[in-house]
Amino acid sequence: MAENYQNTLEYAKRMDQEDPLKKYRNEFHMPIIDGQQVIYYTGNSLGLQPKRTRSFIEKEMKDWELFGVEGHFNKKKDNIWYKYHEYGKEAIAEIVGAKPIEVVPMNNLTVNLHLLLVSFYRPTTKKFKIIVEKGAFPSDQYVFESQLNFHANHGGQKLFNPEEALVEIAPREGEDTLRTEDIISTIEEHQNELCLVMMGGLQYYTGQFFDLEKITMAAHNVGAYAGFDLAHAAGNIELKLHEWDVDFATWCTYKYLNSGPGNVSGVYVHERFAHDKDLPRLAGWWGHDEEERFKMKKGFIPMEGADGWQLSNTNVLGHAAHYASLEVFKEVGMKALRKKSILLTGYLEYLINEFNKEDKIFEILTPKEPESRGCQLSLYLLKYGKPLFDELMKRGVLGDWREPDVIRLAPVPLYNTFEEQYQFIEKLRDAVNAVK
Repeated sequence: MAENYQNTLEYAKRMDQEDPLKKYRNEFHMPIIDGQQVIYYTGNSLGLQPKRTRSFIEKEMKDWELFGVEGHFNKKKDNIWYKYHEYGKEAIAEIVGAKPIEVVPMNNLTVNLHLLLVSFYRPTTKKFKIIVEKGAFPSDQYVFESQLNFHANHGGQKLFNPEEALVEIAPREGEDTLRTEDIISTIEEHQNELCLVMMGGLQYYTGQFFDLEKITMAAHNVGAYAGFDLAHAAGNIELKLHEWDVDFATWCTYKYLNSGPGNVSGVYVHERFAHDKDLPRLAGWWGHDEEERFKMKKGFIPMEGADGWQLSNTNVLGHAAHYASLEVFKEVGMKALRKKSILLTGYLEYLINEFNKEDKIFEILTPKEPESRGCQLSLYLLKYGKPLFDELMKRGVLGDWREPDVIRLAPVPLYNTFEEQYQFIEKLRDAVNAVK
């Protein structure tokens, strides 16, 4: 729809007026920093606070005050804490394209990634390799390194060389993003030794969304599992994890899912593993059969589905904040959210390209095709560098700087507006004049 965009304030205001989701901006607290309301482009790092979050947390605080430990079971309260992890399942399943049995909110992302790899990275002397995208988010890189080192030596015997086990796929020379055919050809090239394909669903640096369905199919064709870190995809892209036959995934909820700094993660495990009691896992009390849990006996019996990967009882206050945001997602729906996201990101891209005609400052690393990106645009600075980013910050543009020369901007459809995209260009022009 780029041909319909117009580089005018009147057009931006009209788009906001016609936006069916416009009322949801008022559902969020908009930051005011140094006396000015910012253009908030960092929902890909920390989503804004829904105004209803406080009441969700205060409700559980009140129940703690009134019931104490009986809050876990007292039927007089709306949500008993013993079942609290279950209350967000339908909303989470809708967001990631799964069945409720396949998802559960728990722990934090990196903890969950380790727990899932215990089950789905099962290396042998013959099949031990992991395929990842080069430049994966650092926490994922550390997970891969530690998992490989942990598994490489078994009983005093070296199963494989960890330095040979990690296969990193990089873009072709002169390109910024990965081609699906290159990912698939790499899977096929290493098929005899491949154990797992484990990638970010949406690459944090470039903003590229990978073709999870084709990657999963290619992995399965060579007898490997396929799993994804969806930190930058959940709540941003329409996902169909069950339909795409993905084996497992995990994500954080503090970015596009707006659940609060460092808050709870979520996991997905495909339904075919729901009743597999022999699948290796690190067990915990809350993953044990809830009908048997308080008998305090030895012998772990996993809950069916993703619930069987839980370790500890639910962090109720954290989950309450998560559920406040999930309520917003239930009202809006991912289809409507995604529709606005494509328009809003496309408008920002159009305006940046128009500005580049005056003074070519940026190259956009993020793919042009809407189906290959979410709401993030990664701008590679051709000149002015970090001082330009600093000048933008002074003018109330809260973006994200990534070394060596990239500014990430994420116009989030729940709370960013078309008028803000127009305002950004005006602030950009002022910032450029300040650093020239």
